[in-house]
Amino acid sequence: MEFSKYDYTEEFLLKRIDEITSRQKMNNDRREALKKIFQSIDFTTLEAFDNAEKIDGFCEKAIAFSKTEPFLSLPSICIYSPFIRQAKAKLAGSGIHVATVACAFPSGQMPFDLKKKEVEYCVNEGADEVDMVISRGTFLAGRYDEVYDEIRAIRDICGKGVLLKVILEMGELKTVENIRKASEIAILAGADFIKTSTGKIAVAATPLAAVIMIDTIKEYFEATGKKVGFKPAGGLSTVDDALAYFYLVKDILGDEWLNSRYLRFGTSRLAEKVRDEIVG
Repeated sequence: MEFSKYDYTEEFLLKRIDEITSRQKMNNDRREALKKIFQSIDFTTLEAFDNAEKIDGFCEKAIAFSKTEPFLSLPSICIYSPFIRQAKAKLAGSGIHVATVACAFPSGQMPFDLKKKEVEYCVNEGADEVDMVISRGTFLAGRYDEVYDEIRAIRDICGKGVLLKVILEMGELKTVENIRKASEIAILAGADFIKTSTGKIAVAATPLAAVIMIDTIKEYFEATGKKVGFKPAGGLSTVDDALAYFYLVKDILGDEWLNSRYLRFGTSRLAEKVRDEIVG
């Protein structure tokens, strides 16, 4: 896949983002959009001080959303791998999946054999979804085949039963060309989702990176008929932040992507804000 449809200068993309956002704000019911956003949130805690007690409370909070107005359920929680089995037990019967991060999150700096063992552990513990980070150092060195091979191997370990989200960490990739190239590699290697960021560096998700990633998903779909999901994560602190990404996905990919199968938001602080605005 190569650039074919868009003038990928930053100036052009920023203008396009403004046009899309303005158009979608006018044409969408904000409350209905927020309902779809809430039902696509990966409710996330990835802190060094997470422990068993905190995870229990986090799971209880995730379940509680569906029992209070507006009675909407989250698709998943995202936690560190030592807590997978505990969370699976706590969430049993709720319909909420357990996602975890892998491949030496957030740095990606680990021998590949150990990365594979880490993912095997996650799958064996019962993870429903794995969010893996790519090796950005390897990518930036131009060793694209190695990046592809790593993702492909993790895809094989996950098999068909575990959803694979591939984190690009676009704040370290920086350029339009790098974000585009990494998106293509992840998709061709078998990613179910491409994800913007770990949320652990200063520059996390941005609409600019999102458009590049979403365009790549669209071109892949047009060429193959296969759908790949999109997940912005990191830096989503306001309801309008989430809506901006929702509008980009709706405008470029269409309504078929506006569900948790193909759209996720990586956040914890936004869930209550979105819920409160829906109710309010």
